[in-house]
Amino acid sequence: MAPFEALYGRQCRTPLCWNEVGEGEFAAPEIVFHTNENIKVIRDRLKAAQSRQKSYADNCRRDLEFQVGDWVILKLSPWKGVIQFGKRGKLSPRYIGPYEITERVGPVAYRLRLSLELSKIHDVFHVSMLHKYVADPSHILQEPISLKKDLTYEEELV
Repeated sequence: MAPFEALYGRQCRTPLCWNEVGEGEFAAPEIVFHTNENIKVIRDRLKAAQSRQKSYADNCRRDLEFQVGDWVILKLSPWKGVIQFGKRGKLSPRYIGPYEITERVGPVAYRLRLSLELSKIHDVFHVSMLHKYVADPSHILQEPISLKKDLTYEEELV
């Protein structure tokens, strides 16, 4: 018994079998031939669309490689439920860092020198989790801001 027949108690009435429910004769061979031809056309078009999309994606893809001593920033997306980095939702940070690469573990894995707050996390990361850090002098505060007891500070001209 076919699964459809077992589930619904009657035979499936596809275009190949339009006769009464009890009969199991095939329709004309032309219908079967046209159905098979349509299936071949659909498969060919799906294969062409897949190869076209793959060629578009391959043009945008580039292999990343880092050297020992490079500085990278670390992507946070898989840790949403595990570790909280301050804010949640849209305003949560996308990347943290920068961190230094200490060792190349495999062709696509790198060991980082993490800070103490990330000591519970394994220090080997896939290359897809890393982005090259471009040093910018505006990222570094020249002098630490000293706060008064009432949480105010003096503004200085730069």
